[in-house]
Amino acid sequence: MAEVYRDGLGIPHLRAADVGDLAEAQGEVTARDRGWQIEVDRLRAAGRLSELIGAAGVAWDVFARRARLDDTARRALEGTDAETRAFVTRYAVGVRRGMSAMGAGATEFAALDAHFGDERPLEPWEDHDPLGVLHVAHALFSTFPVMLWREHVAATLGDAWVDVFAGYGDGGDETLPTSGSNAWALHGSRTASGLPLLAGDPHRIFELPGVYQQVRLACDEFDVVGLAFPGVPGAPHFGHTGDAAWGVTNAMAHGVDLFRERLRRVPGGVQALGPDGWRDVDVERSVIRVRGGDPVDVEAIETERGTVVTELRADRDELVGWSVRMPARTNADLGAGALLGLLRARSAGDVVTAFGRWVDPVNRVLAADRDGTVLAATVGVTPDRPRPERRLPLRAEAVADRAGTRPLEVTDVAVDANERPGRPEIDLGWAYSSSHRADRIRVLLEELRPGSVDDFGPVWSDTASGSAIALLQFLPRGPLPPLAAAVRDALWEWDGRMDAASVSGGMFAAWRAALVRRVAAHPALAALHTPHGYGAVFDPWLGITGQVAAALTRLLAHPALRDDVEPLAAAALDDATDADEWGATHRLLPVHLLADVRGTVDPGAGLDVPLSGDGDTVRCTGSTPGVTDRSWRGSVARWAWDLADRENSLWSVPFGAAGDPASPHFADQLSAWAEVRPARVVTDWSRLRPDAPTGAV
Repeated sequence: MAEVYRDGLGIPHLRAADVGDLAEAQGEVTARDRGWQIEVDRLRAAGRLSELIGAAGVAWDVFARRARLDDTARRALEGTDAETRAFVTRYAVGVRRGMSAMGAGATEFAALDAHFGDERPLEPWEDHDPLGVLHVAHALFSTFPVMLWREHVAATLGDAWVDVFAGYGDGGDETLPTSGSNAWALHGSRTASGLPLLAGDPHRIFELPGVYQQVRLACDEFDVVGLAFPGVPGAPHFGHTGDAAWGVTNAMAHGVDLFRERLRRVPGGVQALGPDGWRDVDVERSVIRVRGGDPVDVEAIETERGTVVTELRADRDELVGWSVRMPARTNADLGAGALLGLLRARSAGDVVTAFGRWVDPVNRVLAADRDGTVLAATVGVTPDRPRPERRLPLRAEAVADRAGTRPLEVTDVAVDANERPGRPEIDLGWAYSSSHRADRIRVLLEELRPGSVDDFGPVWSDTASGSAIALLQFLPRGPLPPLAAAVRDALWEWDGRMDAASVSGGMFAAWRAALVRRVAAHPALAALHTPHGYGAVFDPWLGITGQVAAALTRLLAHPALRDDVEPLAAAALDDATDADEWGATHRLLPVHLLADVRGTVDPGAGLDVPLSGDGDTVRCTGSTPGVTDRSWRGSVARWAWDLADRENSLWSVPFGAAGDPASPHFADQLSAWAEVRPARVVTDWSRLRPDAPTGAV
């Protein structure tokens, strides 16, 4: 049994006698608060989402079974050390208890029962399910879906176009990022207290309920505040133990290998062509049960290199598919061995040592402690590939991994924002986000000279666009109709800030969106619209309009489009003549699973608040220019850890601590998050209210 307390935002603070009881308590309380969310994610890992939501889950289930996510989680639990295995297992015990007591009563389950006209009883969690949830959080977070895009570009337009579309931030120009996060560290020589400060904000899809869960975990060994993945024990990405603290950003590394597989059917099975000739492959056949629909057969093929995750294409007498080799599967290790080490960390060195057992995704870590040490490290496991081999899928060949941390002591300021690193030894990717956010944060930290976490607001809030200056050079300079000329003149005078109240920002966005659509329809890119054929789950990465938006400045400078740029840009101005302020169309788009099930009510429908920022600003609120101005990805949390006084630290999430739409804490942090007003962390037990203890059921 463990004690449960809540602060004013409903954030759970758990106190238990030992690690095992605490793991159970975290699992139980998470099931109480986020029962719908964690059940959805464990079904995703098992490739059984369609059993809950019907046909809307089929594309994911097909991928999950082909990638063998559930089997990887089972192997990872079996292969980890006994202490970690017990920690994860006890968490699952708590989830089973919490789902039985409260989580199974989430309103979404009842809504789906009413929609389909049946009842779907929930099954108890298995011991490996927390690792399945961890795997789901990262399975498509690596670079291989983007590599499929590059393959599609090479196959339709030719290899020379790959660098045009995929060189985000290379060559000095500014482009829209496809993913990202911000983090920075200040050495104590820069702060009022003389001890370090860490801060940042991870950028992911605005999932509802939120992807991160604020939590406090205390027992006889440690007392940690942090951001947890609901369904996973501990706080693997962001945490403060009182003596040490950490935060991560995505290293944009080439974390998995992708192979073009040549396959053939033979009596009794399937074979793949590898370095040593044709070899038998492992084939699993299963049936997806689709609620309210017909069952779907799935063939899951695994070669010596990896799991075939795409549809198969006929090529004469053979079949072609693409396999992904995830180190997590190859080595039966999802990095769970880092979970307890992080909670027990007492120094920055302890943090880096704990992350030595991290696997995927490859992250950059900033860590600090009360002795004043600040460390920067790159952690995780990557295929051992020279940079040219990270560009496109490989032909079948042997592979090897490299792992380990690469710490560097920070004596002033460190900033990570997914840009290409300056240190060659940690340049583990091929394409990176633009350096704009990292450069802008460095400028702001130098100009503002923040001495405490309370001075970080202007950094988180900065709306200076990284791509605007590069794009505005393509505005037409000749005579224009009066209304179009007025838009052009306003954009020339604009300060480049994407504030919600900015009419000029709204004009820029409208002009950019119209220009993206026109470029996407240009005859030079017509071949790109050929169906990719990899499978529906990859559609978000292979949407032509979104990829054109990401590479817009490069495309406008390309010889194949250069002569048409001025008329395209001029015509796009006509679409911006009636633009409103940016916040009129740039509004939050929470992504709730029920939005995909026609006939059910989307709990996020009323949360579309206006937002400042853009995809390439420090205040990240990314949309897809040319498709929608609604913001579907961005800062899914903000955090600032004070090593001098943990209770002076700050945190916030876009929605709230609870997953139930009926709870007062479902979205009670939304307005403060939109206004960049993170809450103070509360750790004084006397200022918290007791809640029902765990273990009572």
